[in-house]
Amino acid sequence: MTATSVRIDETLLNQARVAAKAEYRTVQGQIEFWAKVGRAALDNPDLPASFIAESLMSLAEPRNEATPFVPRSSANRHKA
Repeated sequence: MTATSVRIDETLLNQARVAAKAEYRTVQGQIEFWAKVGRAALDNPDLPASFIAESLMSLAEPRNEATPFVPRSSANRHKA
């Protein structure tokens, strides 16, 4: 990946530092994540930003650690 310097408002940078620590990301990774969420939100104005963020996070998870989706109706059938 190529490094590029950009100017960012200091308040935004400080907010990214706090969020990055809470989300176990680098500051660069946090800003990139916010940019991806923002771009996807602009492309999909009908979707809540929280849904977009969670979807992007799930796409980044390793597949071997993923929990398979089981519909509630299917899960209830197997309990009986």
